[in-house]
Amino acid sequence: MSRLVPFLGFVLLAALLGFGIWWNTGHDPRTVPSPLINKPAPDFVLPELDDPAKTVSKASLLGKPYLVNVFASWCYVCGEEHPVLMAEANQLGVPLIGYNYKDAPDDAKAWLARHGNPYSMVIADRSGRTALNFGVYGAPETYLIDARGIIRYKRIGPLTPEVIKQQLEPAIAALKKEAP
Repeated sequence: MSRLVPFLGFVLLAALLGFGIWWNTGHDPRTVPSPLINKPAPDFVLPELDDPAKTVSKASLLGKPYLVNVFASWCYVCGEEHPVLMAEANQLGVPLIGYNYKDAPDDAKAWLARHGNPYSMVIADRSGRTALNFGVYGAPETYLIDARGIIRYKRIGPLTPEVIKQQLEPAIAALKKEAP
């Protein structure tokens, strides 16, 4: 019997490992389910990056769908995503709002000056407190918010041409069909 216990432990461990591999096959780790999908975006009032005296709120954005792209100058992957945003922003059909996350304003401004600015506006969340309400894991992340302020899509990680074509464009098209 004492020889059987280690063997059963091994079998149990192998079964758990096999289940984990089976479960993750075909699942994109960047598509972490968000409890906020189809729920109202959190209320916020954040300063504009270029003019902190001006603020942007959730209420001021109601009335048309928009994308929120979380980025930071310190984010290496944001630098990989940025050329895609520069190439695709005008074809998305909805405003692309930059959400500067936990970043020094001067660093963010210099980064955008160096790499280009695909955003219709950039808001700043230097402390990251509002990002917690959105469920931000880190940068980059992208949210599609409908005209009523409901989160319809969330992407953790960089947008790529494939993700835009296969996921984001259909989600935006679906919102346009819902519009009155």
